[in-house]
Amino acid sequence: YTPEEDSEEEPKLKYERLSNGVTEILQKDAASCMTVHDKFLALGTHFGKVFLLDIQGNVTQKFEISSVKINQISLDESGEHVGICSEDGKVQVFGLYTREGFHENFDCPIKVVALHPQFTKSNYKQFVTGGNKLLLYERNWLNRWKTSVLHEGEGIITNIQWRANLIAWANNVGVKIYDISTKQRITNVLRDNVSLRPDMYPCSLCWKDNTTLIVGWGTSIKMCVVKERNPTEMRDLPSRYVEIVSAFETEFFISGLAPLADQLVTLFFVKENSEHMDEDFRARPRLDIIQPLPESCEEISSDALTVRNFQDNECRDYRLEHSEGESLFYIISPKDIVVAKERDQDDHIDWLLEKKKYEEALMAAEISFKNIKRHDVQKIGMSYINHLVEKGDYDGAARKCQKVLGKNMELWENEVYRFKTIGQLKAISLYLPRGDLRLRPAIYEVILHEFLKTDYEGFATLIREWPGELYNNMTIVQAVLDHLKIDPTNRTLLTTLAELYTYDQRYDRALEIYLKLRHKDVYQLIHKHNLFSSIEDKIVLLMDFDTEKAVDMLLDNEDKISTDRVVEELADRPELLHVYLHKLFKRDHHKGQKYHERQIGLYAEYDRPNLLPFLRDSTHCPLEKALEICQQRSFVEETVFLLSRMGNCRRALQMIMEELADVDKAIEFAKEQDDAELWEDLISYSIDKPPFITGLLNNIGTHVDPILLIHRIKEGMEIPNLRDSLVKILQDYNLQILLREGCKKILVADSLSLLQKMHRTQMRGVRVDEENICESCHATILPSDMAKPFSVVVFHCRHMFHKECLPSSGTLPGVQFCNICSAKRRGPGSGILEMKK
Repeated sequence: YTPEEDSEEEPKLKYERLSNGVTEILQKDAASCMTVHDKFLALGTHFGKVFLLDIQGNVTQKFEISSVKINQISLDESGEHVGICSEDGKVQVFGLYTREGFHENFDCPIKVVALHPQFTKSNYKQFVTGGNKLLLYERNWLNRWKTSVLHEGEGIITNIQWRANLIAWANNVGVKIYDISTKQRITNVLRDNVSLRPDMYPCSLCWKDNTTLIVGWGTSIKMCVVKERNPTEMRDLPSRYVEIVSAFETEFFISGLAPLADQLVTLFFVKENSEHMDEDFRARPRLDIIQPLPESCEEISSDALTVRNFQDNECRDYRLEHSEGESLFYIISPKDIVVAKERDQDDHIDWLLEKKKYEEALMAAEISFKNIKRHDVQKIGMSYINHLVEKGDYDGAARKCQKVLGKNMELWENEVYRFKTIGQLKAISLYLPRGDLRLRPAIYEVILHEFLKTDYEGFATLIREWPGELYNNMTIVQAVLDHLKIDPTNRTLLTTLAELYTYDQRYDRALEIYLKLRHKDVYQLIHKHNLFSSIEDKIVLLMDFDTEKAVDMLLDNEDKISTDRVVEELADRPELLHVYLHKLFKRDHHKGQKYHERQIGLYAEYDRPNLLPFLRDSTHCPLEKALEICQQRSFVEETVFLLSRMGNCRRALQMIMEELADVDKAIEFAKEQDDAELWEDLISYSIDKPPFITGLLNNIGTHVDPILLIHRIKEGMEIPNLRDSLVKILQDYNLQILLREGCKKILVADSLSLLQKMHRTQMRGVRVDEENICESCHATILPSDMAKPFSVVVFHCRHMFHKECLPSSGTLPGVQFCNICSAKRRGPGSGILEMKK
């Protein structure tokens, strides 16, 4: 039963017809009134019958009350007693289980009856009836019914609502409230729409709580609150009064009211002007939820209801009853009864699915998963996935599979085959389970084969991202090999094949591919899987790929691949051998010493700048072999170093002077050797060469007496910059004199300072106490009786003696030495300190 199906706004209520027994009743009869209890329903008909129904509409009891219309049925809160009145003046109040009670026939129609809410209790055996007057019936202690008139004279009473101690009723003039506890009438709320016939547009009353009455009449709604009057204002006024807290007009005519939390459910009779007819026609009734405000209202929802025969109904033919326990609202019309109920989370999800708002529906279903009744979260998710696929959003659909399909293997496999059918395997491949939950290997293989046909890069990405255990490795390897037959140099396929071999622990094959491709991962593969035994015959390939990295790896793993093995492998590639041996030598000068002789030739051939440092640092290099190689290649600097190291300094100096003609280098060499004969040779070689003489004059002043050189210069020889050289010699000499004088002053000052320090030290007293002993007799140095005179000798070496224990003085009169230390040293500081007391 769906109102306003095209609306984009979600309805607040859901509807269904009350069927079963009700359907059969209304086919033959018509509903005139109905009262709702939490446990059952009581339906009155135009033919004078009362039916008790369960909440599904099944008849549980039937009462033949009258032959004319039942006007009102009233139930107490317990649902054990019922009051019934009819158009022919009959009033019956009895227990549903006893049938004992009040039965009376009046001579006028009785429109309404209302039992005290606590009628079951003996103290509250009260009820009221309304016809042309309001009568209160009370049973006294003699079990008789006492009658009293509460009100009359203002026309027919059309509605009564009893809540706690308050009775509200409506007549042609307005609404009044009676306080049965104080027997006072509290207020009179006048009718606004006086132009409307009260019998055609009756008043609707409902209590929101024990003190709030809602009045609806015509198009006017008022909310009245019963309040306690201040005692100081009472005088002869009732103890309570009514304040109207909200009053507003509505668009349509009110047929019924019911509270819903702080909102209001309103049943409207709709009468509209026809465009084709002169007279008004009756539209479908509306059930609105409104939010009352002080002077207006806000519409929350509005539903037009398609009740049977609505075209024939008047405003007075509709009634609205509600069950407070479950927020159920019953719309009663002569030929149809519709039940409205607040929509729950299931209904909300239904609506979202109907509007294809799958994302929101899925979220709502997950949030209320524990309380969900009709819906399967997975089912909703599948509907969402299907919707996305129909829209062509394949990636979105595949992404949702992760969340929706969860651990359902069957659903996963069905989705994979569906995506294969529509040619979108790539989309779902990104989201397939690959952790603890895994599909059959064939599923992953299907996707890998699809990528292998159309997208090598995508295939390679999956192989890298998917664990190797997901699929049959050998099957995929064979598929890759088949493709390589067509495209044997494809780098992507080769790299992926190497990864597959690695997964399968066929490292040798993976290594071959990586080396062939010069792939950077080759070194990581070797280290990770300890493949050093597999690369012994591939060292050249590794070094051709990245010499520096390969050498570092080999040197870091000498325990796995020996130096001898590497040298053997690189024997035919001397340029690579040189790099390896050079780095080995740099790490440790003593490693690979047996290859130092070979290294001389390698340095000479490929790295001369490092030859001389190698010759200097190596202690295992055969000098004769090195000299032979250097002389063959005319390496003068290296030959000079080797000659000097072999002791042939004169020949080395001669090469510097003759072949290098570098006087500064010759002088530097002579300074290093610090040999007078070398200086003589240098002077002899330079004596007839003016530029050499200038160099010698400028540099030898601190090593050789310049006069020796000057005397040997021939008369008349023209020497460049002679004057400057002589001035420099004199300056160097003056500088030496100044340095010597300065050193002398410092030495004298330091000697004096040390002498004074020694003197102060020797003049200090020496502590002697009971713990010190004589080094000769080993008795305590101090006597037990300190009053007697005694003599002690203490040396600066801190050895102590009784004076009488010392041997006679030595050869020097008045000078005594420590017997213990005299064998070690003699000299100053051996004086004697005598202590006499």
